[in-house]
Amino acid sequence: MKILLISSSYDSLTQRTHVELMDLGHQVSIELAINDAIIREANQLYQPDLILCPNLRTIIPKDLWLNVPCIIIHPGIKGDRGPASLDWAIYEQHQYFGVSAIQAVEEVDSGPIWATSEFSLRKGSKSSIFRDDMSIAAMKVIHLVVKRFENGIYEPEPLDYSRADVRGRYRPMMPQSVRHIDWHFDTADLIMRKIRCADNRPGVLDTINGEQFYVYGVHREGSLVGPPGNILAKRYGAICRATVDGAVWITHLRKKTDENHQYFKLPATQVLQGQLDDVPTSPIALLYTSTVETYKEIWFREANGVAYLYFEFYSGAMSTEQCLRLTAAFKAVCARAQDKVIVLMGGRDFWSNGIHMGMIEASAEPAEEAWRNMNALSDFVLEVLKCTDKYVISAMHGSAGAGGVMMALAADQVIAREGIILNAHYQALGGLHGSEYWTYLLPRRVGDEMAAQLIKRGLPISAERGKHIGLLDDVIYHDVHNPSSFHDQIVRIAEKKATEQHLATYLAIKAEELRATEHHDPLHTYRDTELAKVRENVFNPDSQFHQTRKAFVYRDVPQQTPGYLAVHRKSNN
Repeated sequence: MKILLISSSYDSLTQRTHVELMDLGHQVSIELAINDAIIREANQLYQPDLILCPNLRTIIPKDLWLNVPCIIIHPGIKGDRGPASLDWAIYEQHQYFGVSAIQAVEEVDSGPIWATSEFSLRKGSKSSIFRDDMSIAAMKVIHLVVKRFENGIYEPEPLDYSRADVRGRYRPMMPQSVRHIDWHFDTADLIMRKIRCADNRPGVLDTINGEQFYVYGVHREGSLVGPPGNILAKRYGAICRATVDGAVWITHLRKKTDENHQYFKLPATQVLQGQLDDVPTSPIALLYTSTVETYKEIWFREANGVAYLYFEFYSGAMSTEQCLRLTAAFKAVCARAQDKVIVLMGGRDFWSNGIHMGMIEASAEPAEEAWRNMNALSDFVLEVLKCTDKYVISAMHGSAGAGGVMMALAADQVIAREGIILNAHYQALGGLHGSEYWTYLLPRRVGDEMAAQLIKRGLPISAERGKHIGLLDDVIYHDVHNPSSFHDQIVRIAEKKATEQHLATYLAIKAEELRATEHHDPLHTYRDTELAKVRENVFNPDSQFHQTRKAFVYRDVPQQTPGYLAVHRKSNN
């Protein structure tokens, strides 16, 4: 079936919809909803059987939905309407949330319903719930819509608020007046809900030292206290601010845009640079093991001969400093004689998306910072490759892109959760050649021909496709009734590996293979070749890398859909 995806951005859900429908054998093309004329043109060129809108923030033109079935994937339980259902659900602490597939009609979100799915609403940020829980429900709905449409006899259910199962309602945009934080009155729990329901857009408008900032990323603090509203401490780019009943950590800020300046999101201490000199740093151990609630990016757990190294960086981006800390933590874990297996756990939301575009853009010398960042990430990959006395597992609960994929491939075994997306290329970085030993790691996994295809095509792939081509070793399928099923299965796999009799033999062979590689085809030659080409991208001020980076951090609206997504435009040229 020919399916056209119309979406406001090529976000995680649109990518997942794209790859899963392609895996099922459907013909899929994508058009970004830049304006009505472009949407109409896409339909005319492609002549789809069905239009799906996984993440649409505009209105489909009437003349389009009158002629082609247009199904909107709407965040919300049956009956929810409006643009902010998830915001309100998090803020009001609803027990359940859901996804509805609604056919486009005159009145927005009021069309007949093709499918719905609900899930328990955990305490998490809007962006985290959207990427994880809601994505799972959305794909269930999307697959059901496609099957019902193909069947040809299904009649969608009219929206009828008199029915007992229609519990949703219209939810307007949540104003900043509702999100406003009163530091002298609001509890830590309420502040966290306000920030979480606005993360990562639009953020909560707050005042710090007399200036207005949008606030993002919040974590509870379990021990620090002080006068409500005061900034008590700083750590790894975040600030700790006191509440009436404790404190919370805020990780990112964006200064409010004025008439003369546009700003983008950065770590809080970077934005407040020069204003926090009197604020003490609150250190934590490199391998943090405490169960006390606090802000941490890297933490550690050990059990039964297995070391678990967790790392969770906001949006999956890894700055130079974060790469250096992760490398130091990994080396510290490698030095532990009692652990035979190391599991790189990553975080819940992302495995890694590689270098930190925001920190590079904010640098006084972006080219130099990009160079440092790529070298620091490559250093981490090298440490994993050199760790020959431990069995290393990459356990990918979250999606990964660019250098983040490559760093996962450095492990002995790569296991991913069902439903994650892998972008094993550097297209989104403006044609950057990329480093992280990918010219060694990728062909070693999938062969030269497939490696070239992945890099050149610049398209995401599903975890299932990744296993099929050899990029991944295994996929762990999601148990909707057990949110910890991935983690539990990884523990069982790792502990079994730690007790296997032939592990010592495997490690000896691994060490010998590395020695042979270093003798005949040293790893540094791959890195040197990669970085020589990276240098051409990074230190050329007119390169596409710099233009793409600026557009990314400032969230510029694209002027056209990339050619590798818009299949209908390729066939028309």
